[in-house]
Amino acid sequence: MGKMLKKERQQYRKLLLKLKERITEDIKHISEDTLKKSQKDASGDISAYTLHMADLATDAYDREFSLGLASCDRDLLLQINDALKSIEDGSYGICAQCKKSIARARLRALPFALFCLKCQRVEEKPHSH
Repeated sequence: MGKMLKKERQQYRKLLLKLKERITEDIKHISEDTLKKSQKDASGDISAYTLHMADLATDAYDREFSLGLASCDRDLLLQINDALKSIEDGSYGICAQCKKSIARARLRALPFALFCLKCQRVEEKPHSH
């Protein structure tokens, strides 16, 4: 498997930057939509639509969902930034846990993966006491 070539690292860097851009755009749109909705609610425009509790609940749910999405995106952004850092310092493609190479196929699918599949599974497992 060996060390990753500089050329290869640059390809992953491009991928990561593209992803980063897309997510940043997403977050911007989600935040703008959420703000617009809140302003509409805040302006007390009740005459425009009759206030049903169900509507309110749906609105609140939409907002929660959007913010939830945005926070998922933020987590992803952090991972992408970490991956970009590791490209800079030459540790990219090496599992943060066991220090073995992460499979190329995994990196192509998840260029921001910091763990190999085995360690990732351990990470995600709820720790049983």
